[in-house]
Amino acid sequence: MNKLFIASFLLALFIATPIHALEKADEQRLDEVAERGSRVMPFDLEKTTHTFSKTDTGGIQQVIAKDKSDTEQINLIRSHLSAITKEFKQGNFSNPEKIHGATMPGLSELKAAKSGQIKIVYKELPDGAEVIYSTHIEKLKLAIHQWFDAQLSDHARHAIPGNHDSSHHHHE
Repeated sequence: MNKLFIASFLLALFIATPIHALEKADEQRLDEVAERGSRVMPFDLEKTTHTFSKTDTGGIQQVIAKDKSDTEQINLIRSHLSAITKEFKQGNFSNPEKIHGATMPGLSELKAAKSGQIKIVYKELPDGAEVIYSTHIEKLKLAIHQWFDAQLSDHARHAIPGNHDSSHHHHE
């Protein structure tokens, strides 16, 4: 009886968890995303790591150079994240759409957000940069979390989930 309860609980937990949070995209999708990403993102995906940390108010996206002395990659990261921060503040999410497609989870909600509903802040880090997304609107927090999950899935070779509590870079 106890084993049946545990198995039922684990099955319910698995069913309730969004699948894109559990699995990376298939190899063909990963190849396609990396190829499209190379046309949008100026830095080398093989020389950088994306980190997506969900927070209580939204999330933190970081791109870090694997080699801390690679000033070329660090400058490319900073240039790109600074530019997309300006675009995102204007509701322009065309770059993620070019990479991931128009049906990317969370994207339509982010595009529909009114000016000021999501605070988006760019910050340089010693080895890259970060973009901090925050809102007090529940559906937009959920959209940011879905968007982060989709990016983790699609960038599985070059991205990791973060833990905002242990982030030594972030100060909001």
